[in-house]
Amino acid sequence: MNRNEALELLKDHVKSEQLYRHSLAVEAAMIAYAKHFGEDVELWGNLGLLHDIDFEKYPEEHPQMAPKLLEPAGVDQDFIDAVLSHGLDEKEMRTNTIRKALSAVDQMSSFIIAIALMRPTRLEGLKAKSVKKKMKDKAFAKAIDRAYLEETREDLGVEFAEHVDIIVKGLINQEERLNAEGASLL
Repeated sequence: MNRNEALELLKDHVKSEQLYRHSLAVEAAMIAYAKHFGEDVELWGNLGLLHDIDFEKYPEEHPQMAPKLLEPAGVDQDFIDAVLSHGLDEKEMRTNTIRKALSAVDQMSSFIIAIALMRPTRLEGLKAKSVKKKMKDKAFAKAIDRAYLEETREDLGVEFAEHVDIIVKGLINQEERLNAEGASLL
């Protein structure tokens, strides 16, 4: 499946602008990590795009309903298992780098976007120090589990500052691409 096919599949099942933007942010972070690890950029990006494909229609069953939406599109079992790995007994399912990366960037991408929305320079110049400070502020983006952010980052084996830098770089690249299309993550 190429990116355009993945994007069309996402649009078929995600109508919420917020969830759509989240999917684009996770795509950006996954692409950045694919480049970091020398992996398949399109595969990793598509996983980021489609990881929450079932969330809007089946929020209580997410991600268990993802196979129902992905299998008819011809998505292979490894891809489906990677989607499932970010929600079903995920620690046991995080068996490889792509699955670990998905878990590590999912909520962190949203957290970084929330920080960027409060800054006059948005993503430009956003450093790990600012992200760490916001992580200590329990009133900020309180739905995001800080312990989970740390656990998944540690599981991926990347230091905090490098993790933030990789994600921010990916988000900046995605923002530039989207701006050229007349859209935005922010």
